Amino acid sequence: MPSIEIKNLSKIYNEGLDNEVKALDDVSFSLDEGEFVIILGPSGAGKSTLLNILGGMDFATKGSYLVGGNDVVKYKSSELGKFRRKDIGFVFQFYNLMPNLTALENVELAASVADNAFSSAEILKEVGLEKRAANFPSQLSGGEQQRTAIARAIVKNPKLLLCDEPTGALDSKTGSSIISLLYKISKQYKKTVIIVTHNAKLAECAGRLIRISDGKIASNEINKNPKRPEEIIY
Repeated sequence: MPSIEIKNLSKIYNEGLDNEVKALDDVSFSLDEGEFVIILGPSGAGKSTLLNILGGMDFATKGSYLVGGNDVVKYKSSELGKFRRKDIGFVFQFYNLMPNLTALENVELAASVADNAFSSAEILKEVGLEKRAANFPSQLSGGEQQRTAIARAIVKNPKLLLCDEPTGALDSKTGSSIISLLYKISKQYKKTVIIVTHNAKLAECAGRLIRISDGKIASNEINKNPKRPEEIIY
């Protein structure tokens, strides 16, 4: 059974009016557990709308979104809140760390809302920050802050790890190391990792590449021989 299955998903603003806008238009695809997925498209293509629905931060207008056989589209607000806490890990472009908490405390805060969390200290070690656990975000480099954000996302032991332009605020070398880390997490923990980006270079390391344009799926391709992230020239 697929890890997630999306069928005929649409997000329509001002439905039925003259100024109706289809941010997502009849989108369908499915993903298996442990896939490393890149969703690629220009600004305004519908990437952010899709990510918000996948993460339970927005409601779809039509269609279904199945996770573990449950249709997230039918969830009420309270159920969406639980879904976000238990099943989704978010990695954003600008980290969103709590500035008054250390790296370890940021990760522990996320772990505290999950039912089956990993060890916060162990996850920090996995992302290479065991020696920076007591540092505050202002004492960390951009790459270290993003690694903390990744640790915070994965410590919950989520079904899906959703990444919104995770390298957008980083230089190419640091960005490459972050993609390598996300790839490692996908394989080591068998997590479905979805990276939403407009950076076409990242397509080369995708196990599955989904291109989105004007709210529609333009292509959905399996890459049988993806490059390792460290092999990509950004």
